[in-house]
Amino acid sequence: MLDIAEELHRWVEQGRDFAVATVVATGGSAPRQPGAALAVARDGTAIGSVSGGCVEGAVYELCRQALEDGSSVVERFGYSDDDAFAVGLTCGGVIDILVTPVRADGPARPVFAAALAAAARGEAAAVARVTSGPGELLGRVLLVRGAAGHEGGLGGHPELDRAVAGQARAMLDAGRTGTVEIGADGSRCGQPLTVLVESSVPPPRMIVFGAIDFASALVRVGKFLGHHVTVCDARPVFATRERFPEADEVVVRWPHEYLADTEVDGRTVLCVLTHDAKFDVPLLRLALRLPVAYVGAMGSRRTHLDRQARLREVGVSELELARLRSPIGLDLGARTPEETALSIAAEIVARRRGGSGVPLTGAHTPIHHEGAAGGVGSVA
Repeated sequence: MLDIAEELHRWVEQGRDFAVATVVATGGSAPRQPGAALAVARDGTAIGSVSGGCVEGAVYELCRQALEDGSSVVERFGYSDDDAFAVGLTCGGVIDILVTPVRADGPARPVFAAALAAAARGEAAAVARVTSGPGELLGRVLLVRGAAGHEGGLGGHPELDRAVAGQARAMLDAGRTGTVEIGADGSRCGQPLTVLVESSVPPPRMIVFGAIDFASALVRVGKFLGHHVTVCDARPVFATRERFPEADEVVVRWPHEYLADTEVDGRTVLCVLTHDAKFDVPLLRLALRLPVAYVGAMGSRRTHLDRQARLREVGVSELELARLRSPIGLDLGARTPEETALSIAAEIVARRRGGSGVPLTGAHTPIHHEGAAGGVGSVA
């Protein structure tokens, strides 16, 4: 749901009633991941997608029905062996969809409104909703923002709300969307529950060190992938807004000094394109000790070997060196800056999603890797 927060926030401000269908679980080659949503307004307007087209029509009708009767429902869609044109996923996957009406007269509307407003502003927020358990709990919503406290609730049990809020906060910190299993004891309602937690977090950072032509292409690809992109170089003649108009920030500083002062997290990717030892060594010495998602450095294999030797001389351990992706990128045979940027981006995506980087043709590996974009937790 939070993936279409900007549009839904506008609907809330306009006072429109709508129902939102959200992917809560997938199996096989399902085209969309948990959290993907389709929303339908009272006038029939639809935004978003839950399947890339396979079951949109049926889900649309479920939303219309939910708007009329005011009830939430969970529906499963899978592949139809008898009729490929029936309502089902022709790709062979299975998806579970939670449909929730968000009407002006609904008690959960203020919580949905607060969650959508926070996500639309780019603030960190996590929304938890029951997807299996007692029917009266479907559609209940709990919102977590910031370090403490929560809004809304899942059924009048403070212990359950606190437990789910803690799980949601942990998933928010990691920027993950997925399900949480609550045992019968933890649910306080005599039977186990499954709760979908959707996280909306600010865009992950990409910091590109080295204001060269390859950096310009990488900035464009990074923005396309949804990163907040910073270009940093110590040379003011090269690090200019004119050369990098699509970057969110252009910083003129020594790279290692900037990295020491800026904020990074477990989703940050660092791309070192300077291939100059006076910049690379102090920068990588620091970068390889930070809890970031990816550290890559450009250069030939000879440059890589020389860089490794220099890093060992300044105390970088073998375990730290093992984190370095160098030469940077996947082997695509890239030549141009744009092709090189594509190979770097491909490696970043493969690292984030757990992909192998090998061709899918002839391979027997999954197309979509389970748990890559979300996760499952549990509470006894």
